[in-house]
Amino acid sequence: MPNSRLDSALAVQTPEGIEYILYPAGFTARSCALAIDSFIQGVLTFIFILATGLFSRAMGIWFAFILVFAINWFYHSAFDIFNRGQSPGKKMMGLRVVKGDGSPVSPGASFLRNLLRFADTFMFLHLIAFICMLASPGFRRLGDWVADTLVVYTDKAHSRFISPALKRPDMPWLSDFPAVFPSRQLGYEEKQAVLMFARRYPLLGKARSDEVAGLWAEELRPPENDAPASAVLLGIARSISGGG
Repeated sequence: MPNSRLDSALAVQTPEGIEYILYPAGFTARSCALAIDSFIQGVLTFIFILATGLFSRAMGIWFAFILVFAINWFYHSAFDIFNRGQSPGKKMMGLRVVKGDGSPVSPGASFLRNLLRFADTFMFLHLIAFICMLASPGFRRLGDWVADTLVVYTDKAHSRFISPALKRPDMPWLSDFPAVFPSRQLGYEEKQAVLMFARRYPLLGKARSDEVAGLWAEELRPPENDAPASAVLLGIARSISGGG
């Protein structure tokens, strides 16, 4: 079993009462992502300094400080907002920034978490961030606490960093349905939606489940599969969760 102080599953609930599992990233994976992003930021800073002639004294050292601040802040916020919570470092490590309920991070939340990055990395020691992450069940640094955000593993990273034991959903009814492999590859958000449907299945009943699953099932149904709509989605949920 994995060390729960490094990586663990976290159950979250949407406002609609749907519960599903997120996998918060631990200190090691996030440190590697930060190292990659810091290298890229350093390269960008160097290029901008050369381009604006800041090596001469004419512009002044304070403009250089402002430039470094702008790159450090806008770099992370821009990727949070326009690249679905994935900076280059996070993408390489299979991580993503999301809200505390698993929804996409908002511009306001991104602003808060990145504004407090300077407090988390005071004197470049990252001590505050390290202490906050150790004390948090979701490995949140100070900025994550204030903005109510999480850094979680994406679907590609589950098999790389998370033990298969953590991937088993608490949905025993899936064993009644044969695994179904969808007609096309699913994205991260689509997989989460299918799993949320599977968790709600006992509450919906068969008729309502077939109605809800109708459009999705027709789009994802593999050729020659004539099972009811809900059975198709539940079979896909079983294959996603490793029960195939």
